[in-house]
Amino acid sequence: MQVPDFERAPVCIRCAPQAAALGKMPALNDPEGASVPSEEETGGAVVDAHVHLFPPRVYDAIWRWFESHAWPVRYRLYAEQVVEFMASRGVRQIIGLHYAHAPGMADALNAFAAELGRSHRDLVVPLGTVLPGEPGAAEVVRRALGPLGLHGLKLHCHVQRFRVDDPRLDEIYEACSDAGKPIIVHAGREPSFAGYPVDPRELCEVGRVERVLRRFPRLTLVVPHLGLDEVGDYLGLLATYENLYLDTTMACAGYFPPEVEPPLASLAPYAGRLLYGTDFPTLPFAWDRELRRLVTLPLDAAGRRALFSGNARRVYQCG
Repeated sequence: MQVPDFERAPVCIRCAPQAAALGKMPALNDPEGASVPSEEETGGAVVDAHVHLFPPRVYDAIWRWFESHAWPVRYRLYAEQVVEFMASRGVRQIIGLHYAHAPGMADALNAFAAELGRSHRDLVVPLGTVLPGEPGAAEVVRRALGPLGLHGLKLHCHVQRFRVDDPRLDEIYEACSDAGKPIIVHAGREPSFAGYPVDPRELCEVGRVERVLRRFPRLTLVVPHLGLDEVGDYLGLLATYENLYLDTTMACAGYFPPEVEPPLASLAPYAGRLLYGTDFPTLPFAWDRELRRLVTLPLDAAGRRALFSGNARRVYQCG
């Protein structure tokens, strides 16, 4: 399968890059566990709601970018190796994510994801993608959610260079609303790096997400990384918008500075609307670092079950 070059993606919204809030981050040589924690600690199964699954050439290009601009990549594993790694550690299901960097790329990536889902039916829950503003975007979405049977869409404001409330996304939101499928969209400002050709802080702001939620009340929206660095504002929206969820990916690992990352204990009241995720395999620290921290939250069995599996299964309709 021919995949367009990551580095040759076009600019959708032109805005002058500013100095990123985070500089290049370090690798951590922290120890990793051999398996997920006990069922008593997690409330049952563990579903990783944020795992990236790409064809090899796309992985290679993304890892080059991360090594140059973000952090050293600890796990250089391709898709089949990612699936094997997760299964061997006792992760029950993974939500497989990818995103398109150029027009015409999404259909090939979506077909790749669908095939992974068919090959690993009990483990991989594949999502699709589309590049907002590309010709025929709504048809790409309908093919992904219809014939291909994908469980939702992944979008990324920083990489795909769009504002979440840009009118060009209306047809995408409408298609997902009509299909009853969720969108996970990286609409938070962090982590941001100088390597992006746009300024994430100019593109991303919690008010833009709220405008989308008001305009598309049937749309289920997941914001990863707890919406860093506006976590408090995103948590506040949960009381008003029942179709909004946040995933924990990299936001609870004690990796980012304290002015970016929220206090871990502050998340306990929101366990019913949070999804555990990792960003595996493009991590600078141990795969289970965040998991080992999250199991220390003061939650009852229902809260643990919701955080570590139930919310993801409900949102992505996978069990």
